[in-house]
Amino acid sequence: MKMINFFSYAAVSLFLIAGGFVHAEPVVDGTRQAPAARLSLNVPLPAETAFRVVVSPEHPRPGEPLSIGLLGAVSGAQARIVSASGELLSTAPFFDTGENLDGAPVLAAILAIPSTALAGLATAQIRYQSSVIAAVSFTIKPREFFHENISVPQSSADLITSTDPKKTEEAEVLWAILSHNGSDIYTDEAFIVPVNTRRITNPFGTGQVFIYPNGERRPPSIHAGIDYGVPTGTPVLACAAGKVVLARPRIITGDTVIIEHYPGVYSLYYHLSKIAVSEGSMIEQGVPVGLSGATGFVTGPHLHWELRVGGINTDPDAFVARPVLDRAALVNALRQ
Repeated sequence: MKMINFFSYAAVSLFLIAGGFVHAEPVVDGTRQAPAARLSLNVPLPAETAFRVVVSPEHPRPGEPLSIGLLGAVSGAQARIVSASGELLSTAPFFDTGENLDGAPVLAAILAIPSTALAGLATAQIRYQSSVIAAVSFTIKPREFFHENISVPQSSADLITSTDPKKTEEAEVLWAILSHNGSDIYTDEAFIVPVNTRRITNPFGTGQVFIYPNGERRPPSIHAGIDYGVPTGTPVLACAAGKVVLARPRIITGDTVIIEHYPGVYSLYYHLSKIAVSEGSMIEQGVPVGLSGATGFVTGPHLHWELRVGGINTDPDAFVARPVLDRAALVNALRQ
């Protein structure tokens, strides 16, 4: 596959290759142009800039991660996912994967399709200095989620209705962590389930309504992770290697651990009875982060396991099924 020379081509078209990648391929001026895949030439890129773009997987579902590979020295580029209606679904900066191909750096961005996204066509945009320099279309597959009503004990209801300002402080600290995009890559492997069970008491993406003892109903919410029904004291393991960025008690989530794995990608472990790691420490996959419990807002002992990408709650099972960033596959796809 030829590289896109930014000053030699006016459009890109799409074609699929093995491995579930969508490619942006150059088309010589004067030939056909794919409507959803185009280049803007009015952007001051460095001289002689050329690049290729790949998107994986080609048919993600709501709640699943998406990786975009970019070959070329386009420092400061940003990736965005936009729905067919023009709604911005997610955004993330590109980071250096440490790989090179044909003398050019291989960059990547990891984004998430929100669980609330509608099925249908979407566009992965590459932006540079506030302009779209390339856009690749793909399809979001349909997906349905469960809905349920959950009765909570008075003690849990009191946690939610409390006006304790510490809850706001904890929420601000949490969001500051989850919205941070660093530059470090701590793992290349598929994630593992952090507890030795597949007994799921509440799956990812469930629409849920909490009902208080007095019959009051909270507004509907979406379950951001997976709940595993395990007894208090069950070892909870790191799903992948990374850096511990939070390890402390919180009012709503109880004893909590958060691990950074990629730029903008974090795993979260809630309601622990014991924390076994410290903030700032490095951890390998399979090492205990603590013990499961029933601290914080709960209806009983369990582990709540959550994955966040750019702050968006993302299906943990998708990370177990395949590496969210397979650098070798990315390089091979860009080589085509």
